[in-house]
Amino acid sequence: MAARVKVGGWLQGKTVRKGGPASTTTTRSSTPQLQSTSSTVFGGGVKDASGRTSEYFSMDDQCPVCKSDRYLNPKLRLLVSACYHKMCESCIDRLFTLGPAPCPICNKVLRKLAFTPQTFEDLGVEKEVAVRRRIAKEFNKRREDFHDLRSYNDYLEEVEDITFNLIHDIDVAQTEARIKAYRAENAALIELNIQREEAYAQALKEQEGAERRERELRAMELRREEEEEREEREKGKREIIDKLETSDANAAKVIAKSRANALKRSSARAASTTVSHSNLLKSRAAQSTAIPDVPHVPLQDDWYAYEDLYGLRSGGYNDFMSEAVRKDREGIMRAGGFRVEEAWERALRSAVAALDLLPLSGANPNAAPTFKLDAGGDVVMASANG
Repeated sequence: MAARVKVGGWLQGKTVRKGGPASTTTTRSSTPQLQSTSSTVFGGGVKDASGRTSEYFSMDDQCPVCKSDRYLNPKLRLLVSACYHKMCESCIDRLFTLGPAPCPICNKVLRKLAFTPQTFEDLGVEKEVAVRRRIAKEFNKRREDFHDLRSYNDYLEEVEDITFNLIHDIDVAQTEARIKAYRAENAALIELNIQREEAYAQALKEQEGAERRERELRAMELRREEEEEREEREKGKREIIDKLETSDANAAKVIAKSRANALKRSSARAASTTVSHSNLLKSRAAQSTAIPDVPHVPLQDDWYAYEDLYGLRSGGYNDFMSEAVRKDREGIMRAGGFRVEEAWERALRSAVAALDLLPLSGANPNAAPTFKLDAGGDVVMASANG
């Protein structure tokens, strides 16, 4: 039997086996490893199932309260307080189990449930992300909630000012009062936008689920097709062997005929597969294009076209620029497709709206322009003296 005998250098972990072919040497590692049963540990943090960092850790972590590190405690876990100071779980249990207590670093009153895992290496980034996440829940207005772009930009600037004050602890009491007043004033709109975000997230989740099911269905279909193709090849081989055993014909002709039949069957199967795939794509396109088409309503303001200030003369105008149009049988400019009356109407509208006109010399600049018809029936601007 093989017996174990520990040699004098047991501190190095050396073990000698008598009767064995060779001795084995094991050395205790000086760097403890973090044990994790529910997550995968990578350098720089703990990753969740999706590959994102759910909790940051470093082998150089040390609790600022009890000075414990990972060499002394391999299972050390640091959590972040509401004042963004790190403490280990042992110190949190020791200090805050009996109720709220001041932070040993900044004396801010903390609760045990207010500690959260650390996600980023820099606690400044951790604080900024938390503040912006909180502000985004309250200030969730959209562009369509404002009448013009200027108001929306002013709103975004106000939100950024509030965020900056909270991140850098500037006028915190006044900033919190502004947030409270905004919440009370826009409670209904905030709730509506929250419901919109939830509906959008739900729709996106359903779309992702449908795409995932479609991929799984396509993968199953491909596996089924591969299995059928393999079975078809095996069946073809068996048919060729059976025909060669029972037929007196030329072997080359028998093999060629069997291969031709197999090729026809594979072509028919490929055609049916193509049809099924095209039907699947059509159904998917029909689902993706089922978006409500909101009708466009132009000119929703009080637009005034000055139709009551002018009228087109029935006989037309002495306009040399429109000679080519008026010579046409239908009065249409063939290159542009417009009628000459449209050009005259636009010119009259610009005239009565005082567009493209120079100001009258010596006229009162505050007086409203007046218009009259000349002897030929054309609209002209009246002089300052009438």
